[in-house]
Amino acid sequence: MFLGFQIFTILTSSGRFSHIKYRRLEWDATLFSLETMARGVDTVKLMVLDGQGGGIGATLIKGLRASLGLDLEILALGTNSIATSRMMKAGANRGGSGENAIVYTSEQVDVIIGPVSILMANAMMGELTPKMAAAVGTSSAKKILIPLTQERVRIVGVSREPLPHLVSQAVNMVGEILQEMDRYV
Repeated sequence: MFLGFQIFTILTSSGRFSHIKYRRLEWDATLFSLETMARGVDTVKLMVLDGQGGGIGATLIKGLRASLGLDLEILALGTNSIATSRMMKAGANRGGSGENAIVYTSEQVDVIIGPVSILMANAMMGELTPKMAAAVGTSSAKKILIPLTQERVRIVGVSREPLPHLVSQAVNMVGEILQEMDRYV
C-alpha cells in the first residue's frame, strides 16, 4: 500500500549530490507484528547498528526517515559514542553506545540494519566485540545487511553498488518487511 514517491538527496563522499526515489507508506498504515503487540508497543522497532564514524548508519536513518516517515521507532546503536551521535543527528529516536547497549537492545527490536560486518567478531578495527556479533547474529530480529565491509571478506553473488543504491535497496526491504508484518496483524 504505497503512495507516490519522494526524492531524497544525500551528499556523496566525492562531494556530489545523489538523488534517490523513495516510496512513501500511507501515514495511517498499521506497522506492527504479533510480537510487537505482545510487548504492548504499537510500532516496529528498528535498530541501526554502526561503528567508527557512523556514516553508513546515519545515511540509513536519513533514508528510512525520508521514505517511511516519522512513525517508525529507530534506535541508533553505535560501537562508540561518535557513531551514535552522528546517527542521532540523522533522525534516530533514541541511541546507545557500547557492548552492553548493543547486546541488550538486539533482543528488544524487530529489525536490525547495518553493514555486514556487524556479524563479524572484531570487525571495524576491533570495535565490534565477539559478544556484540553473537548478540546480533542470534537475535530473533530480522536482519538487513549492507554488503560493505573493510574486513578481508568477499561475498559471492553481490555486485558492487554505491552506498546510495544500497541504502535505497535496504529501505525498500524494510518497507517489504513492514508490509509482511502488517499481514499477520
